[in-house]
Amino acid sequence: MDNKKYILSAQVADKKLRRMALQVVEQNYDAKQLVLIGIKANGIFIAQIISNYLKEVFKGEVIVLELSMDKKKPAEISLDTKMDFNGKTILLIDDVANSGRTMLYALKPLMEQLPRKIQTLALVERTHKTFPIDVDYVGLSVSTTTDEHIVVEVKNGQVAGAWME
Repeated sequence: MDNKKYILSAQVADKKLRRMALQVVEQNYDAKQLVLIGIKANGIFIAQIISNYLKEVFKGEVIVLELSMDKKKPAEISLDTKMDFNGKTILLIDDVANSGRTMLYALKPLMEQLPRKIQTLALVERTHKTFPIDVDYVGLSVSTTTDEHIVVEVKNGQVAGAWME
């Protein structure tokens, strides 16, 4: 028996991702290009899903990059593709925003240039921010205790669900 405390089913997660993609288009209707940066591991899958939904309604170009880092010791941050971010509209994406630390460190390679705009997106946001990151697009905001953990499960490139443990 599965005794996980589910907070999102696959169907609800998909609806939230579609809604967030529409919000991104609404807030960036004048951009000619959107650069989506998915934080490995699950953030890149969320970025690819968002990209597919954006392509249905966004008139400009959508580029997806993958950012890798050790989330426990985020000293080295790497992108799978070198890119000029000057003047670009960037959307930094992860599956869960906990303390804000991962997203804050993920900004490092972007801050070495002058992007036009940087926005953040997370499927699930916890309310325990200890770093100064505000998530612009949130699928679900959850109040948790500090010792609870949120898991987003991705299977075959799709969100299968999310639960607390």
